Amino acid sequence: MSAATPFTTQLRSRPEGIRLGTGNEPVITLRVQIPEVWDTIRVDAPADTPVSVVKERALQALMPDESAHHADYVIKLAGWEVLDERVSLTDAGAKQGSIFLLTSRRRHPVR
Repeated sequence: MSAATPFTTQLRSRPEGIRLGTGNEPVITLRVQIPEVWDTIRVDAPADTPVSVVKERALQALMPDESAHHADYVIKLAGWEVLDERVSLTDAGAKQGSIFLLTSRRRHPVR
């Protein structure tokens, strides 16, 4: 593993990832986990990408039926909800290899 490759890229996730931006600018590699579907996706995004864009694209990829209801989901970083999803990834505290948790705003009973 090189210094430029975060450890989180070695963890299980879907083979296809999400690439945001134009493709010419430097990106940070993130993981977005959605526990409701027990799935994870890798996201390569410029550091100035709004958190809301990452949230919407991850929902589209992992839960396409729910992507229109993105307000019903919260996105967390290091256990804390990102309250203003309009901020950039770096302003939210994300760095290379960060893991976001995207989960339902309301808890559902386990059956």
